Amino acid sequence: MRWGLIGASTIAEQFMIGAIRATGGTVAGIVSTTEARAADFARAQGIPAHGTALSLLLEDPTIGAVYISSTNEKHHAQALAAIRAGKHVLCEKPLAMTVAEASEMVRAADAAGLTFATNHHLRCSGSHRAIRDLIARGRIGRVLSLRLFHAVHLPASLQGWRIKDASAGGGVIPDITVHDADVARFLLGEDPLTVVAQMSASGMGQGVEDSAMSVWTMPSGAMVQSHESFTHPFAGSGLEVHGTEGSIFARGVMTQRPLGEIELVTGQGREAVPYPQHDLYAQGLTDFLAATEGRGQPAATGWDGVASLAVALAVRTAAQTGTRQTVDIPRAA
Repeated sequence: MRWGLIGASTIAEQFMIGAIRATGGTVAGIVSTTEARAADFARAQGIPAHGTALSLLLEDPTIGAVYISSTNEKHHAQALAAIRAGKHVLCEKPLAMTVAEASEMVRAADAAGLTFATNHHLRCSGSHRAIRDLIARGRIGRVLSLRLFHAVHLPASLQGWRIKDASAGGGVIPDITVHDADVARFLLGEDPLTVVAQMSASGMGQGVEDSAMSVWTMPSGAMVQSHESFTHPFAGSGLEVHGTEGSIFARGVMTQRPLGEIELVTGQGREAVPYPQHDLYAQGLTDFLAATEGRGQPAATGWDGVASLAVALAVRTAAQTGTRQTVDIPRAA
C-alpha cells in the first residue's frame, strides 16, 4: 500500500511511519498546514512529496490510503475529500467534533465500498487482547465492574492545542476518554447506556478540561469507572476487571508500546498472564490492510470510532450539566 499522510503529527513521526514501513507500505507524501512544516517533516522522515494541498495526495492514483492525524476539527472535511477520491481512510480519534459528522464520514466510506478505520491502538495490544480473552473464557465469571485509570502527565511537546483550543478539539475528554470508551467496549462487548461525570481544570487546561471522572452503566449491569487526566505525573495507568469468580489487575497497559503486567486472581490463587508483545500500530495496520483486501474488518472500524466519540461527548455533557446522560450511538444502516 502507498500511503498519504494528512497531518505532520507526533504520532505519525514516532509510531505510524515506522509501522507503515514495517508492514510493507510506502509513505508517498505528506501534507500539513504550512509549507515549512510539511517540508521539514518530509525531509526528516524521507518522504518524497510534501505540500499543503490535499490534492497532492488525493490526485495521485498510486496512493491507495490516507492516514489522518491532523487536529480534530479538520478530520471531517479531510476524510470526506479522501473518500470522494477513492482512498481508504485510517483516521485518528476522535473521528470528528460531533457524532453526526463522524457518522457522515463512515457512511460515506461504506457507500463507496472503501475501508474506514479508527486508529484506536489500545485494542491492538497483546495485553488488551489477552484480557478480553480471559473475560470471554469466563475466567473471572460474570463481570461486575471495570475500573479504568488513565491519568497521565501530558508532555510539553504535546500540550499546545490539546490544553487550550476547544475549537480544535482540545481537552482530556476528546483526547483520552475516547480511548477508555473504546477499551470498555472492546473488553466487555457492550455499549454504555448512561453516564454521570465531573470534570475540572487542575493546572494545565486553559479553557478546556484537563481532568475527568465518570461512571457508566452497562446493559449487563456491570459498572464502569473511568478517570482521565493530563496533570498526574506519578499516577500510573491501567485497568481492573472484577467478576464473580475472579479479578484481573493490569498495570501500565494504557500505553502506545507493548508494556505492562497482567495478574489474574481467583480462588486458586494469583497468576501472571503472558501476552504477545507486538507493535500496537503494526498490528492495527495489518488488520487494516487485510480489510482493504476483503479479509475481515479493521481492528477498530469507523463505527467503533463513532461509538467512542458518542460516549466521550456524553461524558462531557454530563459533566457540564451535572445530569445523567443517555449515550446515543448511531448504527450502520
